[in-house]
Amino acid sequence: MTTAPRLTLPAVTVGDRLPDLPYDVTATTVVLGALASRDWRPMHHDKDFAVDRNGVRDIFLNTPNQAAWFERYLTDWTGPRGRLGRMTFRMKGSVFPGDTMVFTGTVDEVVSDDTGCGWIGVDVTLSVGGDLKTSCHARLALPTTDDDNPWSRSGDRWTP
Repeated sequence: MTTAPRLTLPAVTVGDRLPDLPYDVTATTVVLGALASRDWRPMHHDKDFAVDRNGVRDIFLNTPNQAAWFERYLTDWTGPRGRLGRMTFRMKGSVFPGDTMVFTGTVDEVVSDDTGCGWIGVDVTLSVGGDLKTSCHARLALPTTDDDNPWSRSGDRWTP
């Protein structure tokens, strides 16, 4: 049995690299992501439409699907007490069935705010075959001690 990591702020330093996450994309990956986000646009499930009308090689991951993959990558690393505060990303290319997307990340900030909440900044990339498809920056709250839990913060104590 595997237990989820319980990462705390003191265990993280600027420059830390997150483990890479490779994932082989299938048509099912693309379609289920579009379905889950209620994105009925045909370029995410109809190959003929994607190729003939959009001029791309196949159906491709939609924006909410990519956002979910970034969130998964980050929270798999932080464990259940890591809490996403903010995330921005820029899509520069499409991800298609048959691609192996690879997520990589590097910590670029480790701080505590005035309320005692611990924060990390992480630069994340999604690449296919070494070609950058999407860049992302996230700010996550981490426990500062084993007894701390960012999920218990609200109101003035939660300022992502």
